[in-house]
Amino acid sequence: QVQLVESGGGLVQAGGSLRLSCAASGRTFSAYTVGWFRQAPGKEREFVATSIRSGGITHYADSVKGRFTISRDNAKNTVYLQMNSLKPEDTAVYYCAATRNYYTTLVLAYRGYDSWGQGTQVTVSS
Repeated sequence: QVQLVESGGGLVQAGGSLRLSCAASGRTFSAYTVGWFRQAPGKEREFVATSIRSGGITHYADSVKGRFTISRDNAKNTVYLQMNSLKPEDTAVYYCAATRNYYTTLVLAYRGYDSWGQGTQVTVSS
């Protein structure tokens, strides 16, 4: 397992942007698939985006396609989530997660991940 620490959350107006960071421990970071999930109050944790291993393949939830971009810097052991055109419905606690899995059916669901960060709050005001 790896240790993950998120940062970059905050309060932003609708239409604004934020960039979340997920810093990981470990020397084999490029071997891990790293994903972002979010959980709003009273709702289940949902998939947002994922970067498969070295980062050549990414997947996004339909609700964020064209607005969010996941990227990674393996030399810095960090994954980013650039969020543009934010909407009030994007308000949630955002978590990054890591796994050695890479099959699509596994990495699109939170059960496919075994290391989680503590989460960072994103609030989008209307």
